[in-house]
Amino acid sequence: MRGYRVSRPLIAGGRFRGGILLGSFRGFVMAAILIVEDETQVRVLSESYLQNQGHETLSAANLDEALALLEGGKEIDLLFTDIGLQGDIQAGLTLAQRATERRPELKVLYTTGLSVTDGMKALFVEESAMLPKPYTIDQLQAILSVDFGIKPQTS
Repeated sequence: MRGYRVSRPLIAGGRFRGGILLGSFRGFVMAAILIVEDETQVRVLSESYLQNQGHETLSAANLDEALALLEGGKEIDLLFTDIGLQGDIQAGLTLAQRATERRPELKVLYTTGLSVTDGMKALFVEESAMLPKPYTIDQLQAILSVDFGIKPQTS
């Protein structure tokens, strides 16, 4: 399969249980995050930052790649998806609905540079939040911490 990849940071002294890293990092939560973004530069930047924070990342550029990763059986704690993917302005909403049907415990972080209508908000799944584009790394970390309890790696 092409177009997506799985990356796991090197972790010294930690172990995974239920998708959360436990162990030598003084109690902060690490997560497995599926990033679905059709803009390569945005996807790579987000993935790089999240890996640098010790998170496991999987990435996909479209709905089909993301669904293939979800079917793969890897534990995923958070779906971080653009709402509009490759010209389909609601592909991310569809993805989140299908993903949470398969994995009810999955949390979802939506992002978009478009205006979000009340109709779109009505399609948001439970356990979700919205991060408007453009966003900074600080804004991404803040929403992960506040809405999902996913804390940054501390030195």
